[in-house]
Amino acid sequence: MTAPRAAADLVARFDGVPVLVVGDVMLDRFIVGRVTRISPEAPVPIVRFESEHVRLGGAANVAHNLASLGARVSLVGITGDDAAAAALRGRLEAARIDAGGLVVDRGRRTTEKVRVVTERNQQVARIDYEQDADASGAVERAVVERASALARGARAIVVSDYLKGAITRSVVEALLAIAKRPGGSPAPVVVDPKIPHLDCYAGASLVTPNHLEAEAATHLRIRTDDDAREAARAFRARVGCDAVLVTRGEHGMWLSDGAGDRSIPATAREVADVTGAGDTVVATLALALAAGATLAEAAMLANHAAGIVVGKFGPATATRPELLAAVRGLGIGD
Repeated sequence: MTAPRAAADLVARFDGVPVLVVGDVMLDRFIVGRVTRISPEAPVPIVRFESEHVRLGGAANVAHNLASLGARVSLVGITGDDAAAAALRGRLEAARIDAGGLVVDRGRRTTEKVRVVTERNQQVARIDYEQDADASGAVERAVVERASALARGARAIVVSDYLKGAITRSVVEALLAIAKRPGGSPAPVVVDPKIPHLDCYAGASLVTPNHLEAEAATHLRIRTDDDAREAARAFRARVGCDAVLVTRGEHGMWLSDGAGDRSIPATAREVADVTGAGDTVVATLALALAAGATLAEAAMLANHAAGIVVGKFGPATATRPELLAAVRGLGIGD
């Protein structure tokens, strides 16, 4: 079997694979305009409004990426009882994402990021509407219950941690217990991490820090492949996870697991916006693993998927046709 054919066969197996995403859901709103002059009131640009649009963000963007690649997606997270939550649910429904796992916390607002950008996609300002205290009490119990119920039918689980309150130690422990349940088929647990929660991720199948997070966790500078290898190994030991994939932007990725280490070069693409690229990486990794890919194969597919979305503006998704076009010549099956 040729490498492109093997890659195509793997991506074809994405269709209908059940994947659970648990994490911090967000709504990303973009106000687009033209900068005409500097304000006489303060040294800031005046943006003349032209358009406005919204997109799924955070864990909801992970779910959107999975749906775009053909997965059957369930989503667990926390929203408020507000207009942003209604808009979020509408977008999820349009993307055919099961939002039945969303927990309403009337004591907090739905996380919403409002970006003011120019017609050339230059960001002028960002306003964050959020309350990021960790879930507790009845809300945390509801998240654990819904995540536990949906995890039993999933072939992969993504933990999308943005430190907005949905991911707590109890939530992660419940997911890991179900994913590795005795007598069942183990489901890989892929974590997009945040440094304050590192101690929560012990036992995860794969954790995906970016290079800054890996440096912060290990106190090691990453400038070369040798640096990346040492940091990835140290990160894996620090967290107690099975494998680590350090994302390094234009320098590609570094994969480390019990079988060894591997550098994955970046795909050559024009970068428009890196927003949400990490969401695409964890989504593709989890879906590929659920479809039977090896860790190295999943990482290579995720690398190409990330290369697609950084060429788009804002939180974006890669489709199966786009991914298939990108991986022609990829060394899967060699």
